[in-house]
Amino acid sequence: MSGKRCLVVDDSRVIRRVAAKIVQDLGFSAAEAANGQEALAACAEGVPDVVLLEWDMAHITGPELTRALRALPGGRAAKVVFCTSRNELADVRSAITAGADEYIMKPFDSEIVASKFLILGLLG
Repeated sequence: MSGKRCLVVDDSRVIRRVAAKIVQDLGFSAAEAANGQEALAACAEGVPDVVLLEWDMAHITGPELTRALRALPGGRAAKVVFCTSRNELADVRSAITAGADEYIMKPFDSEIVASKFLILGLLG
């Protein structure tokens, strides 16, 4: 195990479990958060190496969470990968503007997640 940590943030328990399994298979420990508030609290306790993040959640949206994460001490070091069904170019631009590093469209699989992690220098 590399010791790298991933926080999976999605309001769907099924999506969280699938994504957590994928990142664990890639050698990461995985924590889960069901919404932006839980995720921000987890990041405040310790910023993970990477955050897999849904856009549409109650209370705090993905872009709002990304901006809040970037404002935390050490928050700029985390890689943020949106993992969402929003597929408009304007959404991708908004996520990147908010501070996201990569963007994955749902549905996703382990190959897609691995390729994004490789691009971000998180593997190997």
